[in-house]
Amino acid sequence: MTEKMLEITNLKTYFHGDDGVVKAVDGVTITVNKGETVGVVGESGCGKSVTSLSVMRLLHDTPGEIVDGSITFEGKSLLDLSEKEMRMIRGNEIAMIFQEPMTSLNPVYKIGKQLEEVIKLHLHYDKKEARNHAVNMLKLVGLPRAEDVVNEYPHQLSGGMRQRVMIAMAMACNPKLLIADEPTTALDVTIQAQILDLMRKLRDESERSIMLITHDLGVVAEMCDRVVVMYAGEVVEEADVLSIFENPKHPYTKGLLGSVPKLGQDLEKLDSIPGNVPTPANMPKGCKFAPRCEFAMDVCWKKDPSLLATNGNHTCRCWLYQDQEKILEV
Repeated sequence: MTEKMLEITNLKTYFHGDDGVVKAVDGVTITVNKGETVGVVGESGCGKSVTSLSVMRLLHDTPGEIVDGSITFEGKSLLDLSEKEMRMIRGNEIAMIFQEPMTSLNPVYKIGKQLEEVIKLHLHYDKKEARNHAVNMLKLVGLPRAEDVVNEYPHQLSGGMRQRVMIAMAMACNPKLLIADEPTTALDVTIQAQILDLMRKLRDESERSIMLITHDLGVVAEMCDRVVVMYAGEVVEEADVLSIFENPKHPYTKGLLGSVPKLGQDLEKLDSIPGNVPTPANMPKGCKFAPRCEFAMDVCWKKDPSLLATNGNHTCRCWLYQDQEKILEV
């Protein structure tokens, strides 16, 4: 029987501002099983990062608020924990690689101090053990002269080096669940391959789980067991990675895959999805993808479709499959 590590159910995270309520995440349901890598893909602005920040409960200094839904980790409701209890989970049982390393690292503390703080808190190492562990983690993520880097400040490192520091910090305590938000964006392909191998090793050796947020469909194909496609704050398609690549259902998923250049193709211009993701403050009525969809019907402009089961565990939020299977209430 599959053991569930993380369950996000009907999550709704809204931001309250002067112009009204922005529904950044609107009814998202995602499950990550033990030892599994789940990819979350979609364009910028679709709610991927807000979903991950909601799981980590890192919205308290923002106008964001979780207004509905549940987040369960190993049977524990994360939304019911105190801030003190949540701090003991962050970085230890659940760790996150943030998208912007320069804003995530404290500019006034040296790299070593920031790494050692996490290690001493959760692993209870003394100062010398923590320093040795920090240096070893920096070496694991491919940083040269790791012994010198621990004595440097974030502004002295390149963007790629800072990204590797963030990855080392997230993996330092061997978390049960790793949430990686665009973990390899600033890295060259050689280091990217090294980091992905390290993440895969972490998962395979100790049945850890990974929630991988990325734009890179090549990384998804290489790393993920299942894929969740998000658009405008909703899950629009979910299936195992092979089904997503071989038989995508939702027009948005087809557009994402169609925009990826393929080896051997002689094209003057790459395919693209017309238009842009709607702003959360100005969502269209009905299906949120309808203004960009070549298959849009009258019903698409009137009512947002529910998540449909189209084939086994393959689900899709699209009116094209309305009559094929019963609607899943999620």
